Amino acid sequence: MTPRPTAPDLRALAERVRAAAYLEGDFLLRSGRRSAFYLDKYRFETRPDLLRDLGRALAARVAAVEPAAVRLAGPELGAVALVAAAALDADLPFLIVRKDAKDYGTARRIEGLWTAGERVVLIEDVVTSGGAALAAVEALRSAGLTCDTVVCVVDRGEGGSEAMGAQGVRLESLLDADLLRLGEASGAAVTDGSGAA
Repeated sequence: MTPRPTAPDLRALAERVRAAAYLEGDFLLRSGRRSAFYLDKYRFETRPDLLRDLGRALAARVAAVEPAAVRLAGPELGAVALVAAAALDADLPFLIVRKDAKDYGTARRIEGLWTAGERVVLIEDVVTSGGAALAAVEALRSAGLTCDTVVCVVDRGEGGSEAMGAQGVRLESLLDADLLRLGEASGAAVTDGSGAA
């Protein structure tokens, strides 16, 4: 049996994610809302040091909240690196949920192998309204899988948890927007990744 994953310190991880990916300005979000801050997920998902620790933290959260899960899943494109990292740490196979079924080859919306009835946890990057995660959960459920839990890196706290709850889905997050903003009180500089504040 694979040992249960242990999570890195979430406060330290939040500081690292914030330093790498937290931007301030005027941003249009996927949900259609505007925001004064944006978390550029590709700035933390493409760094091996952060991806490794996020994968470990996600795997530990899955083990804690959904120990019966036999498979993970991640929506394309944003969560694919995260679900792969979590799957490696948890030693669980994973699925990739496309936005739409491809119109060539196997014409599948869900990539990977599974058996109907298996319990799957969806891994997501950043949740705002929860629309993209719910669409992926619905695709998994339509394929005969059981998916009642989404584990994300960041919950922006803007209705995603409530929207998921209304569909019988529990949202678990590693970090929330308030934790990411802790550095503001200490005057920590936000950089654009080039070293300039």
